[in-house]
Amino acid sequence: MIRPITTTAYDPAARTQIDGAVAADLAARLPRLVNRAHEIAASVAYGVHGRKRAGQGETFWQYRPFAHGEAAHRIDWRRSARGDQLYVREREWEAAHDYFLWMDCSPSMAFVSSLAQDDKLSRGVTLGLALADVLVKGGERVAALGLTAPISARDVIDRLLRALYDGAADISRDELPPEAALRPRARVVLISDFLCDLGALFARLRGFAGAGASGALLMITDPSEESFPFTGETMFLDTDGGPAFHAGDARSLRAAYAKRFDAHREAVREAARASGFLFLQHHTDRPAAEAALALAMGLHGVEETL
Repeated sequence: MIRPITTTAYDPAARTQIDGAVAADLAARLPRLVNRAHEIAASVAYGVHGRKRAGQGETFWQYRPFAHGEAAHRIDWRRSARGDQLYVREREWEAAHDYFLWMDCSPSMAFVSSLAQDDKLSRGVTLGLALADVLVKGGERVAALGLTAPISARDVIDRLLRALYDGAADISRDELPPEAALRPRARVVLISDFLCDLGALFARLRGFAGAGASGALLMITDPSEESFPFTGETMFLDTDGGPAFHAGDARSLRAAYAKRFDAHREAVREAARASGFLFLQHHTDRPAAEAALALAMGLHGVEETL
């Protein structure tokens, strides 16, 4: 017997209260999101190497054995006095990038089906916070796009989550990343289902690229949104409060829906490519760490090509 598919989302009829609902919902999720983000960041750290490397800077990085032929003034005599080996004190190469993260908190992100492990909102925010932690530990600076300035702090997860909570009344309406002033060579990471107006998204990406920014798009998809497993009479509700659609036989729409969904995804992929951005897709029935590692490694690859 085929198990029926169940779905949940924000109630479109309660759109007048959506701002308070999103803020309260984020507050309820805080402990779980923070703990999960730390867990994912720790697991990803084993799969990707940090950006830190020796160079001209002020921040201590590591001690290494003194090599024959080096200038004697480079020896750290205090560390060397602890044993018989001479050591050099190396400093970190200070060429950190500014990463601007945007985690979509609009109503469509609250959708979840019984096929998924998490709703899209929880998964997207968790991945964004975990990536922020990985980037900061790698020596980069991270900001919540349109909400904070770039920072490099050990408690970056807590700071970004607080910014999301404080700005929930505004960001809960936005299906597009905000316009923001970016420095040349900044990195922008957008995490969303990208179920939005394609023309507006393309224009926003071109704006980022025109400012000299690059980065990545991570498309978060509930498995039911791609496979369309619905059958029989089904009432489809617009998460943004638009008109409902009644299907007499949902299965008969599957082929046409799949074609349209594929076309939308490929259009987003092409927009990313045309703007110099990496495109990745993550399904919420897959492990979150899988997407975090792919995103971290993908961003490293983008950096190496610039």
